[in-house]
Amino acid sequence: MIVSFLVLVEVAVLFSGIVARYVFHSPLIWSDELASVLFLWLAMLGSVVALRQGGHMRMTTFVNKASPETKLFLETIAITSAVAFMALILQPSLHFAIDEVDMSMPGLDISAGWRAAAMPVGIALMAIVAVLKLLLSAAHRVTLISIAVIVGIALPIYIARPFLLELGNINLVIFFVGMISACVFAGLPIAFAFGLATFSYLGASTETPMIVVIGRMGEGMSHLILLSVPMFVFLGVLIEATGMAKRLIAFLASLLGHVRGGLSYVLIGAMYLISGISGSKAADMAAIAPALFPEMRRRGSDPGELVALLSATGAQTETIPPSLVLITVGSVTGVSISALFTGGLMPAVIVGAMLCGVVWWKSRGESMEHVPKMKVDQVVKSFLVAFPALALPFVIRTAVVEGVATATEVSTIGIVYSFIVGIFIYREFKWKRLKPMLIETASLSGAILLIIGCATSMAWALTQSGFSNTLAESVSALPGGKFTFIAVSIIGFIILGSVLEGIPAMVLFAPLMFPIAQAVGVNEVHYAMITILDLLPINWTP
Repeated sequence: MIVSFLVLVEVAVLFSGIVARYVFHSPLIWSDELASVLFLWLAMLGSVVALRQGGHMRMTTFVNKASPETKLFLETIAITSAVAFMALILQPSLHFAIDEVDMSMPGLDISAGWRAAAMPVGIALMAIVAVLKLLLSAAHRVTLISIAVIVGIALPIYIARPFLLELGNINLVIFFVGMISACVFAGLPIAFAFGLATFSYLGASTETPMIVVIGRMGEGMSHLILLSVPMFVFLGVLIEATGMAKRLIAFLASLLGHVRGGLSYVLIGAMYLISGISGSKAADMAAIAPALFPEMRRRGSDPGELVALLSATGAQTETIPPSLVLITVGSVTGVSISALFTGGLMPAVIVGAMLCGVVWWKSRGESMEHVPKMKVDQVVKSFLVAFPALALPFVIRTAVVEGVATATEVSTIGIVYSFIVGIFIYREFKWKRLKPMLIETASLSGAILLIIGCATSMAWALTQSGFSNTLAESVSALPGGKFTFIAVSIIGFIILGSVLEGIPAMVLFAPLMFPIAQAVGVNEVHYAMITILDLLPINWTP
């Protein structure tokens, strides 16, 4: 219930800021600070909900292929590792919150401790949820074995600390390559894999106070521009609940449904349009797949090919504004988000055109005799019905271009617009769905933001180790200038995208690679599109 309330309050605060500034020309000086305070609480409590629902993102390829006994062990050790991570950071997070009590927030004139308290509260609640999962599990023997394995790994690291202090940057390989790889392939949530590796590295091989890392983690999770993550996730869920996605798909189907592969073209087109509304790949897929897949299966489409096409179009949407990956890139590199939004449209068109070419080739022998062609008046009627939904992407983009709202705020315009359309025009929105939608928004957002927080602390640790300077020198020394750099980047990010999801990968490596790209003469927006399309996320289960 609390997370639902926080999402609604964030919408109200951001939209009030737009109205006060643009309509009444009287900005609310406290709105950004209040939004920031509530945002960190939303991120932490959303992470708790995600842990309770099993919603944290992780790689499940090898877990799903394992035997039932091995799968049970890996699932249990993932929860046990979460408990270990929470135990590791709880005390530093408490010290961090206490240190912030004496700091004041000028806009609200309250202690910064109110904001910082979200960290220990959220961590403690996640620890409680994880412990309850272990206690309620019927496999107590497996739980004890998992605890023994965690202790068996942690104890040697603790004992070997004096030796590890002497190894220098070899520890980067041990913890950030070896430990993360083992954790990810074992099915641990990516956030916990990053967190365990970072805190183990800093605790075992450096003298860095853990409270500093907690501060970096909190900063990464609550960067104000990332507030667009829960807002756009909520908007994506909302357009499905209000019937807007269904009307938009119906209009596209009236145009193309009778041609060979028509519904596949509709799927590609709908993903392009709806991606400009929701900003969330998961929300896009959830809105489109239920509306199209039943009819596509009825027409004889292979379920595996449907999933493959949906996944490929999901990769296409990563460069369509307001993509959450684009927003993340802008937040961690300083590249203009407006420039990224503009630059992302054409790569998505090219990817979409290539997918259409594949669809044409595979469906060229398909018989469409049983599918009638829509009459002109039916197409026009479908267009008029879908017009409010078709207008939404343009409303959002116009609001940003005209300066009505920032990239963080603009999603609230879409949310208010969708509520009006769903309640007064389509009259399909059911109020009883609101609470589950808000909880889903908080859960998915918390999972994403915890990854960003842990990845931010990991990126800071890599920078402090001198790895970033070494990487810059090595890449800059490659022959061939920017063309070699781009080629190496493509190969590297493809490999990286096979292991990591787009957002954490960008948080980790964009701050390291973008300055090098600029130094060798690669346009930063061009480089952003290259890296995003290379990071085709696979094998991830939200």
